[in-house]
Amino acid sequence: MMPRTMLLSASCLALALQAQVIDPVPQRTIKVGKAEVTALAVAPKGDRVLVATDKGAELIDIESGKKVQDLPYEEDGSTIVYYAAFNDNGEFVVLIGRTGKREVWDVKSGKIDKMLNKHRWIPDPRATKALGLDMSNSEFDRFYQQSTAVNEGITAEAVKDGAVEFKDGEGKVLQRLEFPENRDQHHRAPCLFHDVWFITGTDDGRVLFYKVK
Repeated sequence: MMPRTMLLSASCLALALQAQVIDPVPQRTIKVGKAEVTALAVAPKGDRVLVATDKGAELIDIESGKKVQDLPYEEDGSTIVYYAAFNDNGEFVVLIGRTGKREVWDVKSGKIDKMLNKHRWIPDPRATKALGLDMSNSEFDRFYQQSTAVNEGITAEAVKDGAVEFKDGEGKVLQRLEFPENRDQHHRAPCLFHDVWFITGTDDGRVLFYKVK
């Protein structure tokens, strides 16, 4: 007969394993150079990932990990992109920086599309005002930051030192990802659930794909 202490240990281990939301080891890693990853988006076809950084953005083929397109961004001397997204068919992407400047890029040509207002995924100014946000200040930036993501009742939340915590509906922490390689304690890891993946990024230019359990 198994001793009581061993039974308790086995039970605790089973509960710990059950509580895990994702596999703790990334299944795939993509490197974008010496840049802080600030936001992520996956193309509608699921074949490419748009990586926003503090040095513009890059469009990368997920399977090969190779760069498809470089999307430079600059506003008032800043190259940081706080938010990045595809439109519905993946033909355009939008990049938003620290003051709310929005650039829409044509993916095929690799050039900026000047007709910004025709793209319906750009927030309506009236809706922005109703939220109490000013498009010219930092509150607008923070509104766009990808600090949380939800998947089947589980919330992934970016916390201090670039770590990510996974919480249940009651706010209980089920799992925590930490990245000792991060040098900036103020880095907030972007959080994104897509299909079977949880995707995040570090301040040393890594995009990490974890399998959701």
